[in-house]
Amino acid sequence: MRRVKSCGVILFKDAPTCSFLVMKHNTRFDLPKGHIEKGESEVECALRELYEETSISRDLVLLEPEFRSETVYYPHDHQLNGEKVEKTVVIFLGHLKQDVPVIPIEHSGYEWVTWDPPHRFNHGTIDRVLIKVAQFVEEGACPSGYYMPGLAKKIKRGSAGL
Repeated sequence: MRRVKSCGVILFKDAPTCSFLVMKHNTRFDLPKGHIEKGESEVECALRELYEETSISRDLVLLEPEFRSETVYYPHDHQLNGEKVEKTVVIFLGHLKQDVPVIPIEHSGYEWVTWDPPHRFNHGTIDRVLIKVAQFVEEGACPSGYYMPGLAKKIKRGSAGL
């Protein structure tokens, strides 16, 4: 069975409320992510895909170094003529340094969703990542708050890479 890997970012912002970005497909929402290219690291792929799908450049994003979510599942890949594959999806937790416009390039739209767990999108990749993010931070904390100077919020130690 062929193996494929996609990498992406669950991107948070603080204002006007703590929220995360999802991209609109015709029938569902998804995180900005895509297939890794030969010679590319997971982080490079995630930030490249974020830019390609949203026009948000890597210099506007801070990644949480202790968070990496990995999910493996077995879909039929449309890019491989419907062939069943082992797909690994790696998602990093990011924070938008400043508010910038999102320009959806590969999708029909986007939405900033208020952070108020638990969330249910009925899409395995997003739901699993959201559970891991909620477990990673203290209950009720905004994941993007960790990047704000002067905030005393703490990450739950030992929860990275759930």
